[in-house]
Amino acid sequence: MIIGSAKIIIHVPWVHSLKEKRMTVKSLCAKVSNKFNVSIAEVENQDMHQSIGLGIACVTTDSRIADSMIDTILNFIESNTEGEIMHVEREIL
Repeated sequence: MIIGSAKIIIHVPWVHSLKEKRMTVKSLCAKVSNKFNVSIAEVENQDMHQSIGLGIACVTTDSRIADSMIDTILNFIESNTEGEIMHVEREIL
């Protein structure tokens, strides 16, 4: 069993309240979870309204598949939000 995980920091300059941020995060998490069948949640920067910290985890049988899934998810997030991905930490166990 291989576990792939990633922590993504996204800068969203148009968000001016935590309510706007919460709507953006919920929408993005639902889209990613439904499309890729992975676990995703906001894990960092929960009180900062222009920064989103997401954690993603997937379980596969091959490390190449886990790495590929994370790449695909990053591309999906980049194309489905106007925010800029500032930092990515990934780990394959």
